[in-house]
Amino acid sequence: MRHDFAGFWARRHGGGGGHGRHEGLGSFLRGADIGWRGFRAGRRLGAEDLQLIILALLAEKPAHGYEIIKALGERSSGFYSPSPGMVYPALTYLEEIGFASVEAEGTRKLYQITEAGRGHLDQNRDVADTILARLKWVGEKMEQMRRAVSDEGEHHTISADLRQARSRLREVLVEKRGASEEEQRRVAEILSRAADQIGGT
Repeated sequence: MRHDFAGFWARRHGGGGGHGRHEGLGSFLRGADIGWRGFRAGRRLGAEDLQLIILALLAEKPAHGYEIIKALGERSSGFYSPSPGMVYPALTYLEEIGFASVEAEGTRKLYQITEAGRGHLDQNRDVADTILARLKWVGEKMEQMRRAVSDEGEHHTISADLRQARSRLREVLVEKRGASEEEQRRVAEILSRAADQIGGT
């Protein structure tokens, strides 16, 4: 069963100006092989994919919107941290179609998955699990690269050339911290290829 989240987004934000940036990545995430190549397209999660992973998180426990944002950031080691402008409209939509319920807690809203939401999630569990697994995989690769250029735990001597190259790489990665998701994926692809060559694989 498909739901018109794009239409909902357009109604909420006045026309079609906001939903286009959510389109496209779903088809790349749904492949059976969980690997970096699935993220080459450089596009954001589709609306339905974001709904699914939100439902998957709510199936684990009720949560506030900011907790969902935090959970996705933690699971992907900071690689994917959707903005409030993406998460809260998705939560509102899930509530409106009966997949989630909401309980007011002061000024905050606590969201819970409904039986209808669990049924929809069960029908699409493979997709949700694949998306979350890929986000985790990419986050782990990014974290490995960060550790590789860190001085933490270094107990052996390295050559001046290697130290200089590592220092330069660290500087470049710092410069890329505020880059777009597409640019970060491009950098990670380069680093992944370099790691394979250095490791002789």
